[in-house]
Amino acid sequence: MLDSRKKVEAYTKQLVETKSIVNTEGEKDIANTIHQIISSFPYFQQNPSHLMIEQTTQDTQERYNVLAFVKGTKRKCDRTVILMGHTDTVGIDDFNQLKQYACYPDELMQQIKNEELPADIKKELDSDEWMFGRGALDMKSGLASHLYLVNYYALHPEKLEGNIVFLAECDEEDSSHGILSALKTLIKWKEEHHFNYVAAINADFVSPRYNGDPNRYIYKGTIGKLLPSFFITGEETHVGSCFSGLDPNYIAAELTRQINYNPELCDIAYEETTVPPVSLKQTDLKPSYTVQTALSAYVYYNFFTHSWTPKEVLHKLKDQAYIAFKNALDSFQEKQRKFSNLRNESVETLTYEPRVYTYEEMDDMLVEKHDKQYTNHMKDFKEMLLKNKKLDTRMFAARVVEEAWEWMEDKSPTIILFYSSLYSPSISLSGETEKEKDLLQALDVAIEKVQPNYSHPIVTRNFYPYISDMSFMALNDDEEGINAITTNNPSWGTKHFVDYEDVRALNVPIINIGPYGNDGHKKLERVEKRYAFEIVPNLTDTVIQEILNNRKP
Repeated sequence: MLDSRKKVEAYTKQLVETKSIVNTEGEKDIANTIHQIISSFPYFQQNPSHLMIEQTTQDTQERYNVLAFVKGTKRKCDRTVILMGHTDTVGIDDFNQLKQYACYPDELMQQIKNEELPADIKKELDSDEWMFGRGALDMKSGLASHLYLVNYYALHPEKLEGNIVFLAECDEEDSSHGILSALKTLIKWKEEHHFNYVAAINADFVSPRYNGDPNRYIYKGTIGKLLPSFFITGEETHVGSCFSGLDPNYIAAELTRQINYNPELCDIAYEETTVPPVSLKQTDLKPSYTVQTALSAYVYYNFFTHSWTPKEVLHKLKDQAYIAFKNALDSFQEKQRKFSNLRNESVETLTYEPRVYTYEEMDDMLVEKHDKQYTNHMKDFKEMLLKNKKLDTRMFAARVVEEAWEWMEDKSPTIILFYSSLYSPSISLSGETEKEKDLLQALDVAIEKVQPNYSHPIVTRNFYPYISDMSFMALNDDEEGINAITTNNPSWGTKHFVDYEDVRALNVPIINIGPYGNDGHKKLERVEKRYAFEIVPNLTDTVIQEILNNRKP
């Protein structure tokens, strides 16, 4: 076992104390800190070209990735393992009056001791076996483990048959500009240095899956994420004549009732099940108060995937939207009937029918009808929208759909389904390729060797349950699946673009061996020291050794 604890703990504390909240100046600070740490290693003083700090591309923020590599001298070999982890954290507003201590573990723990805490957390706080602080768990202790291993192999390249590439990427907590920018550098290094990327190891945090869960998990892939979005139009009317029109908020509410928490929309693969969708935004698009019902509404939902493609998700959600629309109309008509009976009036015949289109379907109809007049207008409109820096990709997409809708001749109530944000693909290791077989076998050996040194079970699962940059190291989707994203995201190519061909070009199998702890993204975020500072580095090192040094020809 490597004697890693003191060094990894020191790196972790140094990284935590460098505040690096996503979309702030801190992302530059943490990159500089990591660059300075690695620059101090003699290997990189002798080989300065093996280390770089690199600004992200196509990004509205100024922030940086840090990349480095160590070439082994045990025997010349092109096999290369990537060690990766993100440098940014979520914000610290949840610390309230303790915000000034959020990134200083020692001081924070002293302050927390003055608060009333559950007995189990108080026990952890008093045990000296846990480190509290923003980023301690997610995921600076994991990054510290990788730093330790880079330093170890920089000091002992003679123990390495092959190469290690280190990547500390920014912006994982928002839009993944870090990893998407780094892909081009990794691909360039692949050509320049003849790196054969055989495996990647991420070090994002892991947590209990249920109360009392004793396991420490290693993940052999990651969940995927989509943001299906719905632009909903009704028919406006004065609120004093509410049944003379159709409120789009009413349809939106029924849509959320249909989609939210719906187990039918859980994706099951390898006997593991995603959580169902849940709404992340629901609003109408009225700019100000009037006594007229809204013209349109906008909702979007978090949607996790294990095996479903973006195209399959569109089909499933189009069906769900149709059901919701029909239910809303049936309910509307029933309420209208009851209201008319109360007033002893005749019931008006309902003329609405459920209409659901994908953005691609609507766009195709408008191109066919209006050709360049429509496409030129929309091009100019998107360029105008880009000037509004306050619009995120989700609202940008909504405004594009809203503008396109104005070109529709039939303005009957309709639902338009589209994607409005980054697609993070799911990844799973099937063991079908030699690289996947080698990685899975190396992981089995690592657990078998390290487990006797640790009291809690180290268990593997297939899908990392949180969004991570692992999604951009390999691509399981075929061209049809990716096309469903590009043709149904109204901001594609202007406000939003991902070169998924870079992902396909890299295509390296990846696992997650990360620190264990609790309350990530919360005030009591904390990491278990023994697992993070001793077990994780040794598990990772054993996988490296098995893949590079002990692989059978």
